[in-house]
Amino acid sequence: MQEVKMYIEENRDRFLQELFGLIRIPSISSEAEHKEDMIKAAEYWRKTLREAGCDKAGIFPTEGNPIVYGEKIIDPALATILVYGHYDVMPVDPVEQWESSPFRPEVRNGKIFARGADDDKGQSFMHAKAVELMVRTNTLPCNAKFMIEGEEEVGSVTMEAFCREHKNMLKADIILVSDTSMIGLNCPSITVGLRGLTYMQVEVTGPDHDLHSGIFGGAVANPANILAKMIASLTDDQGRILIPGFYDDVVEISRQERDEMAKAPFSEPEYKNSIHVDALFGESGYTTKERTGIRPTLDVNGIWSGYIAEGTKTVLPSKAYAKISMRLVPNQNYSKIGELFNKYFTSIAPEYVKVKVETLHGGQAYVSPIDTVGYQAASKAIETVLGKKPIPVRSGGSIPIIPQFEEILGIKSILLGFGLEADACHSPNENYSLENFFRGIETITYFYQYFAEMMR
Repeated sequence: MQEVKMYIEENRDRFLQELFGLIRIPSISSEAEHKEDMIKAAEYWRKTLREAGCDKAGIFPTEGNPIVYGEKIIDPALATILVYGHYDVMPVDPVEQWESSPFRPEVRNGKIFARGADDDKGQSFMHAKAVELMVRTNTLPCNAKFMIEGEEEVGSVTMEAFCREHKNMLKADIILVSDTSMIGLNCPSITVGLRGLTYMQVEVTGPDHDLHSGIFGGAVANPANILAKMIASLTDDQGRILIPGFYDDVVEISRQERDEMAKAPFSEPEYKNSIHVDALFGESGYTTKERTGIRPTLDVNGIWSGYIAEGTKTVLPSKAYAKISMRLVPNQNYSKIGELFNKYFTSIAPEYVKVKVETLHGGQAYVSPIDTVGYQAASKAIETVLGKKPIPVRSGGSIPIIPQFEEILGIKSILLGFGLEADACHSPNENYSLENFFRGIETITYFYQYFAEMMR
């Protein structure tokens, strides 16, 4: 479709400026001070969907952040694609490591640098522009619906209730999501698996207030020291998690499937160089890609205690905290893993401290088969635009709401992501390639065409 390329080329600058308007809104869902920004971002999305050609576009209040819904129904008898995305973003800390202001998008070396450039404002915005293109060129071959939330980065807390309440409104034949990565434009891939997630916060308390480390040090247990030892007791030197029962439900992947995964190109030297490390570490007996795709993991996401400002203050802290996440694989239940963690972490605490364990959020793992109409349409669309058949891959990341969509709505999801591992999602200097952005819009239009044809 030559008109697709022409429309994108004629509107490149406008597309970017409209995306930049969304990016400039600091919609950080985990920080209460940005509550008004969440509303602004939702309003921006409603306006975007209206301008894209949706006949309906509205904002649904929730107990958390609002959810934006839009639809363009050209014929109820035709197939329907439901697009899912999110307008909330991660915090920007440490802000001093950004080379430009996180919410003032800049284009450098063919990339957009800003928080949300990839995850997920840039990627979800591709879908609005693709539908706009098809509506204005009168080439939309089926119905389109949008569901854009503002709590994905904090566990999609209100999405389950929204989906249950509006199940009829959300009826569709496939859910299309761009919130994942691919190997690269020269080696395209489609994500067919996501790991689950259990996210905990722990608190270790010693004395009831901070003490003088000279007067009390050596006589009173230091919660920061104890927490460090307890965290060290969660894994062994081979990268194996020591929580009893943790691996009970893990399904071992067959040798054949591991061999198929190994066909995806991967350079360990380039991988190490991209993140500036001299050596890699992970569970013994598995490759780097297997460790991030088919094996569960445990990581400390944050740890704090005592005095951390500039200069010195000799205190023995009263409390120490850590945020700990566990990425899970199919068959592992995130609630059960949280209970096992709580039981084990509490059991290894010495008597001279008190421990509090809290579950923050979580979700199940997800695997999408490659023999569905949705996958075949996505594969054909990518091959049409990029000239190569994509490789199915499993991602190490998590989108907790995706398994719930299938459970509640009975609809499979296609993870048609155009991000790259180098995009620094969740990190300083997050970025998104202009080429991936525009190729993504083009690919999505072909997905609609092929999916509609295959569903007839």
